[in-house]
Amino acid sequence: MATTYIKPYKVSKGLSAVQTMKERFDYGLDPKKCAAVSSYLCEPETAFAEFMATKNQYEMITGRNAEKGHLFFQIRQAFPVGEVSVEEAQRIGYETAMRWTKGKYQFFVCTHNDRGHLHNHIYYNSTSEDSTRKFHNFLGSSFHVRRLSDRICLEHDLSVIVNPKQHSKGKFKHYGEWLGDGKEPTFQERLKLAIDSVLQEQPKDFDAFLAELASMGFEHKWGRGGVLSFRASDHGQERFTRLRSSTLGDGYGIEDIRSIIEGRTPFPEKRSAPIAVRKVNLVIDIQEKMAQGKGAGYQRWATVYNLKQMAAALQYLQENNLLVYEDLAVKAETATSRMHSASDKLQKTETAMKRNADLKSAIVDYVRNRPIFEEYKKRKYSRKYLAEHEAEIAEYRAAQSSMSSILNGGKLPKMDVLKEEWQNLKADKKSGYSEYRTAQKEMREVVAVKANIDHLLGIVGRDKNKEMVR
Repeated sequence: MATTYIKPYKVSKGLSAVQTMKERFDYGLDPKKCAAVSSYLCEPETAFAEFMATKNQYEMITGRNAEKGHLFFQIRQAFPVGEVSVEEAQRIGYETAMRWTKGKYQFFVCTHNDRGHLHNHIYYNSTSEDSTRKFHNFLGSSFHVRRLSDRICLEHDLSVIVNPKQHSKGKFKHYGEWLGDGKEPTFQERLKLAIDSVLQEQPKDFDAFLAELASMGFEHKWGRGGVLSFRASDHGQERFTRLRSSTLGDGYGIEDIRSIIEGRTPFPEKRSAPIAVRKVNLVIDIQEKMAQGKGAGYQRWATVYNLKQMAAALQYLQENNLLVYEDLAVKAETATSRMHSASDKLQKTETAMKRNADLKSAIVDYVRNRPIFEEYKKRKYSRKYLAEHEAEIAEYRAAQSSMSSILNGGKLPKMDVLKEEWQNLKADKKSGYSEYRTAQKEMREVVAVKANIDHLLGIVGRDKNKEMVR
């Protein structure tokens, strides 16, 4: 799981724009903290100058002050101890930056390991690389960048925080604060989280358990009397932590762990282990395509695509608390019913608007051509007069027939009443169309999620599943 935080930066008091950027970027590139770095459309060491060059070009093109407003943005992305390596954290940070900026803004990613847990500092220019626009920090950007980060973590088979805790002022906490004590996790807490994570993977024996912890950066040593101790030396821990209940808490003694590994004791349900990500294997459609002659390249692409679709579905289920299949089915049925209801309501409004418009048009034609028809009657339906005014008389009769058909025996309303009715219908259509689009979007999303889950569980056949997705 990764926690995120986005922050815009303006020119600091007493500094120039270049000095402000260089000061912040030097912190991110500090070799004492930075374990890995990557960039896009710039070199990290000279990013402050390259960002400024883009801004100067923007000022020349648009005539707007390049230093006014936000200079750049920083996204912080933190990971729990042991869940990712430096390379994985760097790769996830780069993908987050690329998908957040859509490849239109310069950025670089610094992965730090100075706080005990790996975390990324993502810096991106507020001015687009083509110097034609600026990135605007919109309402809810923190939520959307967190949602994107969660989506990418799911795609990389990592856990996510379903309901992140918040500060009293409503801001989301970073990883250390999320643990609940308002500060970064202690080495003991990190060790407990790592132990729980390994135990949930059900290692085959105690040696496999130790090997998994070693791969997560925890070295171990045996002491007198069979005492086992661990140390996260990669994260700055100097002294070893003993594996015993009196140090880590009930259930963390060496015999307790052996009992869980050997299956004699179940994993404690109330233990605060990281959230396990559901792993899926989507090969049915890929196998069908392979049978049709698709190559290995398509297979690789389809595998990644299916993983992303299932990650999106899982994220939707978590965000909407639809962890029971029956709840998902009810929501899909409700969303479909709501969409159809909104559609019917919108169609009725549009039908009423058409009736109103047709009736007004018929009244106008009737009133405009009535004097000609009255003169035609006075002349006792003269053929000569008819030949001279055939089009007007035909229009009058068509209008008369149209009004009769629309009113169906009802009373002809006044034009002012029809105009007022039109304005009301127009307002109804606007709100109705907004409701319809919202309902349609919700229905498409939940039906697609349900179709993916149904397909995964084998509840529906392949052909029916494809029809639902369409």
